[in-house]
Order: sequence, then structure tokens, then C-alpha cells
Amino acid sequence: MTDPRSILADLFVADGPRPEYADAFQVFAPLIGSWDLDVRWYDESGEVVRQTEGEWHFGWALDGRAVADIWITPSRARRPIDGDGEWGLSIRLYDPELKAFRSTWMGPKHAFVMTFIGRSGDDWITLDAREPTAYKTRWGFTNITPTSFDWRNEDEAEDGTITLRQTFAAVRRDRST
Repeated sequence: MTDPRSILADLFVADGPRPEYADAFQVFAPLIGSWDLDVRWYDESGEVVRQTEGEWHFGWALDGRAVADIWITPSRARRPIDGDGEWGLSIRLYDPELKAFRSTWMGPKHAFVMTFIGRSGDDWITLDAREPTAYKTRWGFTNITPTSFDWRNEDEAEDGTITLRQTFAAVRRDRST
């Protein structure tokens, strides 16, 4: 009997982007791999209220038509100390009509799903969502290098006030790449 995990992994994971998506997905290429995170949550005044270690894993997926990632906080190593947390899954697709990315994030612990439209530049990626909340949520990758990047989660109220909710400082696990 074949292990269903093996079948799913073989079908889900791809070696790279399909040729017709290679240019569009180039901005995600530096993120492919595994990352250690310094995760911080902030209160309304911008003060850190919680901090832990996390992990984030990116890969090509769905026959090279998508980029998938799984983030885990606290990291699996910290779970005995920091307790149960969340495992989040994102799938990112390129939409040639929009000339942008469609991204869906799922957090199974709280049955939370968010959809985003993503745009990118040389060393940044921004994902904007308006649901399921009334305010605008923005997730941003900045300072992307082969060995590190920064990520932030912020909300923008109707009056334009921006509130920082969470940050990740990411360092590549395999620093030889």
C-alpha cells in the first residue's frame, strides 16, 4: 500500500516554476527554502506584547503553477515551552490579467481564511486584503536577500491610521545558499 503522504507530497511539490511562470514568480525565488523566525506581536500602542521563535518553509507547488508556504509559530522546537500555536498555509498564483498574484492564506487552528492581491518590486512583495474584516490588512515582505528578509502584518483603518500587528525577522536555515 502506498503512503498517502508520499502521494500528496509528490503531487503537491514541484521542482521549480513552469517556464511560462518563471518571470512572474522570480520575485519569490529568493524565498524558496526554510527560514527561522523571530516573531513579535504588537498592541495598539506599538509595544511588543509577545515574542517567540517560528519557522517558515517556501516551495514551488502544483506543477510549478504556484508558490506555497507553511509558517509555524511557535516553531516545532518551541512548542513544549511556548505551547500550541498556528500552522498557516499560503498558496500564491499569478494572474496574468491582473498582472498580480492571488494569494490565499489559511489558518486551520481558528478556521481563518484570507485572500490577497499581491504586487512586487525588486526586493519587496506586498499583499493587500479587505476580508474578512472591514479594515484593510497588508502583509509585506521587505529587505529580501538570499539570507534574510523582513515581514510585517499591518491594518489600515478607514481614516488611514496604520496599526502594526505582527513582524517576522527571517534568517535562512541553510546559510550556505
